[in-house]
Amino acid sequence: MNGRALSDEVCRRRPEVPVLFTTGYTSNANVHHSRLDPGMHLIGKPFTYAELAYKVRRMLDGDQC
Repeated sequence: MNGRALSDEVCRRRPEVPVLFTTGYTSNANVHHSRLDPGMHLIGKPFTYAELAYKVRRMLDGDQC
């Protein structure tokens, strides 16, 4: 199972759970016409622990980051 298949299953079972993809590629397959699917977020590599923590905190707080 790849990351996209896993996120689809999580969204099917628990649609309220946000999904964070990490990628080293800006033209990621999870992005459709420069937009992420609802409830999905993206952080590009390389990232620091502080950047990751900030992104996750905002997602958990319900921010559209």
